[in-house]
Amino acid sequence: MASTFHVYFGPEADTRIWPRKIEPGDCIAALREGFDDFLTMRTDGVFVAIFYVIAGIVLVGLSSVRNALDLVFPFASGFALVGPFFAVGLFEMSRRREAGLPASWRKMFAVFRSPALPSIIALGVGLFVVFALWIDIAHYLYVRLYGPIPPAAALPFLADVLTTGRGWTLIVVGCLVGLCFAALVLCVTVVSFPLMLDRDVGLVPAVVASLRTARNNPGAVASWGLIVAAALVLGSVPLFIGLAVVMPVLGHATWRLYRRAVERDPAHEVPIKEPSAAGLREAPVFRFVWVFLDMLQFLRQRKEYARRRDSLLTDPNALKKDAETSAPNERTDAS
Repeated sequence: MASTFHVYFGPEADTRIWPRKIEPGDCIAALREGFDDFLTMRTDGVFVAIFYVIAGIVLVGLSSVRNALDLVFPFASGFALVGPFFAVGLFEMSRRREAGLPASWRKMFAVFRSPALPSIIALGVGLFVVFALWIDIAHYLYVRLYGPIPPAAALPFLADVLTTGRGWTLIVVGCLVGLCFAALVLCVTVVSFPLMLDRDVGLVPAVVASLRTARNNPGAVASWGLIVAAALVLGSVPLFIGLAVVMPVLGHATWRLYRRAVERDPAHEVPIKEPSAAGLREAPVFRFVWVFLDMLQFLRQRKEYARRRDSLLTDPNALKKDAETSAPNERTDAS
């Protein structure tokens, strides 16, 4: 019960967070400071951005392979909905640099020792739910306009979308729905992730503070949303390669915007800790990684066993051939 209470409300349920009044100029200043962080810690930014580049290409590839071209744009645009969760490591880097501490990429993993990690993960799960809902609605819109049969080729589908009335209906309605999802995520996360990392206030106070910041500063938050959207569009062309620069800059800039939007409270700020390799190996988050890797190894072994079994059923001499092939490998492993 106490642990669940901590996740949702932090160690002090009555902690109050007071957002400042900010202007659109503060967004430009935060972006400039974030770019300066990126130039100073370029290795860190590229290290995290590689994930976005690879994941974006993989998402498009999977959509194409499965003949679901109608989901390529929803996947690419909706990917930004979960971006704030993966930028937490960048927040830690900017936090360390702000405090005058060393900020190599290894320090990024100090996030896994943060007392707010369960709260951060809980909000991240919520973003993935929003992402899944967006994909489901986007697919529903396509089915309503085009029917259940997916597009067979990219160029005819693109031509149909850009030159027909139903195509433009799909574009306009889809963009309006996507705008609603993006606005929701922006209001919920504009300061929530940095705040949880900085103060361990819990999920509910962080989200409330973020919504309060958006309510008190609609012009500044809207300007920040436009900056993020424009940067992501530029970074996504072509093939998401530009995200290697855009995502780290936006991650660092989000931390800088948080500093401008929320009054500091040193008495409640979490001390900066040094990451520990042993602690990372024992962290609950990584237990899922080890289980996943073990499962992959088990599946590989099972697939190899099935292949040998089938070969024995079809070729009686396969056992002898397999033994002759595996003997040199066994001697090599023993040496």
